[in-house]
Amino acid sequence: MKLCRLRKGEAIVPSVVVDDIHHDLSSVVADIDADFFQSGGLALLANLDIATLPVIAEHDGFAPCVTKPSKILCIGLNYHDHAKEAGMDIPKEPVVFFKAPSSLSGANDPIPFPPGATMLDWEIELAIVVGRRTKRAMMDTAMDAIAGYMVLNDVSERNWQLMRGGQWAKGKSHDGFTPIGPYLVPAGSVESPDAFDLSLKVNGEVMQSGSTADFIFDLASVIVHLSEFMTLEPGDIITTGTPAGVGFGMDPKTFLKPGDVVETSIAGLGTQTQTVAAEA
Repeated sequence: MKLCRLRKGEAIVPSVVVDDIHHDLSSVVADIDADFFQSGGLALLANLDIATLPVIAEHDGFAPCVTKPSKILCIGLNYHDHAKEAGMDIPKEPVVFFKAPSSLSGANDPIPFPPGATMLDWEIELAIVVGRRTKRAMMDTAMDAIAGYMVLNDVSERNWQLMRGGQWAKGKSHDGFTPIGPYLVPAGSVESPDAFDLSLKVNGEVMQSGSTADFIFDLASVIVHLSEFMTLEPGDIITTGTPAGVGFGMDPKTFLKPGDVVETSIAGLGTQTQTVAAEA
């Protein structure tokens, strides 16, 4: 079972996918958002006869598979190989920053190339969605906080991120800089969350290829760390870092330009395809 949100004209329809068939959830839940997770939406679906729901034969593309998180929390430098390519020491604690929720976009929506951008970069990441309010989690129960897993591309404008002063969020939060999905795969459907294979291509060339087995801080450690400092709310998104192969780490540095096609994939979670488009 996978969850997604589909565009149909001006409407967005929550959907559950079983055996590659999309079923309309709108008669059962209002949306896939904080209220859905807070009210036990996943447990409701587990006890639902999905075959009785209407089939969605046609749609107009994927909206973000989760909507209106209270926050998007990000972990930087969380792969050994990425820390090495960045020339930085292995962090002693998770590196934490934020992305604006307004940056969310659908899995196949265009990546905007904003006016003034000069260093537009890619970062494939495994993202998790929080399923229950979590504060000061313990290692042995931290994974219980995870509702599901999805693909996320942490699009980054490196000049804004690193050379304009202030926090990394400036280079991470432009509209369209956080494509997620297409699917949210419930945690109960994932056997090995610490061994996902990730890959990212630009114009058909593999730029990133890695595994979450290379994490510096595993998922439970990330949840424990974050929930020490803030309450994790249902529907919050936590994205867990990227493996080596980002454009900023290359020699010479390589960045996206309008017309480039980015394909991101995590085995078992799905694939995104985005075209970079100049923003008026």
